[in-house]
Amino acid sequence: MTPAGELRELATEIAREAGELACARRMEGVRLAATKSTLADIVTEADREVEDLIRGRLRAARPHDGFLGEESGAEPGESGITWVVDPIDGTVNYAYGLPAYNVSIAAVRGEPDPESWEALAAVVNAPALGEIFTAARDEGAWAGGLRLAVTDETPAGALLGTGFGYDPATHDGDLATVRRVMPMARDLRRMGAAALDLAYVAAGRLDGFFERGLRPWDHAAGALLIEEAGGVVSRVDVESPRPMLIAGGRDVHARLRDILASKS
Repeated sequence: MTPAGELRELATEIAREAGELACARRMEGVRLAATKSTLADIVTEADREVEDLIRGRLRAARPHDGFLGEESGAEPGESGITWVVDPIDGTVNYAYGLPAYNVSIAAVRGEPDPESWEALAAVVNAPALGEIFTAARDEGAWAGGLRLAVTDETPAGALLGTGFGYDPATHDGDLATVRRVMPMARDLRRMGAAALDLAYVAAGRLDGFFERGLRPWDHAAGALLIEEAGGVVSRVDVESPRPMLIAGGRDVHARLRDILASKS
């Protein structure tokens, strides 16, 4: 097995265990631990417990690797590999009992910065939906034994996914972005879990995706899934506090980028 494949297998094993823990805690009832940027941006006790589990398993298996997690922050490593983790992506869905949440784990080489790292392995586990999406660099993206491929053609218009920030001050801008994109869209989906949206682009269930303000752990795994499924992921306006992430098959990505990278 290749080194990237070994990282994928480790991430898959840990993501399965983490997903089981998240589901068990959801069945017991969600306890809110804190809010983050706004009252709508919540952290549950399960987020922290699941991240602790992932971090502990990775430290035991690969003690010299770095770690970048949503809840516990960054820890430098010595190996050149960093694990980028969102323990429960889609926490609001999770808190409300909606099944569109996931455990997202990626292994990247280089600095823990999306502009410079090379993603090596990725897992997005949606335990309430019973699906695990995996990828290793140069080995394709997979789900349940099926190799994933992005959409090539969208003759009826593109089915697009997006998300909005939690800060009400950003909502007008996000809605204006949607209005700019809708002429190329067949329709729009907004599930509230970016890693799962990106996995769905890789699987051809969405034709493209765009969102401002995603953090590294929101897209590290999903971006590799799309690239290994034949798609393209890019970030524009990266110097702003809320960069725009654009993803899709080559044609959809190019059309979205033309619209969203322009200043008009």
